[in-house]
Amino acid sequence: MNRSPYSPAVTPTATDPATLLAHDAAALRQRVLAAVDQVVVGAEDVAEGFLMALLSGGHVLLEGVPGVAKTTLSKVFARLLGCEYQRIQFTPDLMPSDITGTSVYDRNISDFTLRHGPIFCQVLLADEINRAPAKTQSALLEAMQEYQVTIDGQTLLLPRPFLVLATQNPVEQEGVYRLPEAQLDRFLLRIVMGYPGFENEVNMLKLHGQPTAEPSAIFTPETILHLQKQLPAIYGNDVLFRYIIELAEATRTHPDVALGASPRAALGLLRSARARAALHGRHFFTHEDVQAVAPLVLNHRIILRPETEIEGRTVEEILREVLASVPVLNSDHEIHHLQSPGA
Repeated sequence: MNRSPYSPAVTPTATDPATLLAHDAAALRQRVLAAVDQVVVGAEDVAEGFLMALLSGGHVLLEGVPGVAKTTLSKVFARLLGCEYQRIQFTPDLMPSDITGTSVYDRNISDFTLRHGPIFCQVLLADEINRAPAKTQSALLEAMQEYQVTIDGQTLLLPRPFLVLATQNPVEQEGVYRLPEAQLDRFLLRIVMGYPGFENEVNMLKLHGQPTAEPSAIFTPETILHLQKQLPAIYGNDVLFRYIIELAEATRTHPDVALGASPRAALGLLRSARARAALHGRHFFTHEDVQAVAPLVLNHRIILRPETEIEGRTVEEILREVLASVPVLNSDHEIHHLQSPGA
């Protein structure tokens, strides 16, 4: 068996943290995909994206037209995690205190007491997040980045792990509020959920013609925290670190891009690539992992120039060009120009 140029020089033992993580993560991936397929047909790629965000300690923005089971999939995944779960339906009249909580006067003690909002959970489903105004959306900013909430000057830590699964409808333009760039940047991944395909829809009709059992928890909070702690053990060499930064810089210098990937986006690429490698049973990640996660990590962090948008070009097109233009230097210092995905 040939050793990959991206694997460590010394093969890790069976008890090495990276090997154990890869084994456990791959086994959990199979169980999660099988459980999800019993409820939502054709959503394996989306479920794997959820798992990558979970291992990376990030959050997911799930985008798709109504009726493709965004909310159902999010609820099923939350149940599989075995964590405390809350769902918030975002509406135009939702206030920040409806999310974080507020101080309420208690007549029994003649003083104010703090009442926690639904954000004090481990898995938060923010349903139709773009229906709430910016002030309410911003109530999530501190929680998503720092895992804490400030209420009336008092800072409270959120339970760990903490994962936000937010959904939004990209079609409607009335009665919605576009998420600002600062909020979008808090999401590790943006996953677009499309139609399941003809055969999958046929299977969906068969599946929903019979009762389905509620999925049982596969994870525990302790398991999730352990996996997240071990993720940095997934090996990556200096060549891959340079490749990630070159991808980020290529988005910043592209002539059609007004705002490219931030350093936080580069960190997101690293974490997501490591998570993908672990989920596929590897103790090291490769440039293929980076390429596979790049569209999910970068597609909501890049802003095109107005004239580019007028021409009808999309962020997805720009990312394909960036991935095709950045060469990979392997451990033998041989440059390989990569084909763009789907080429």
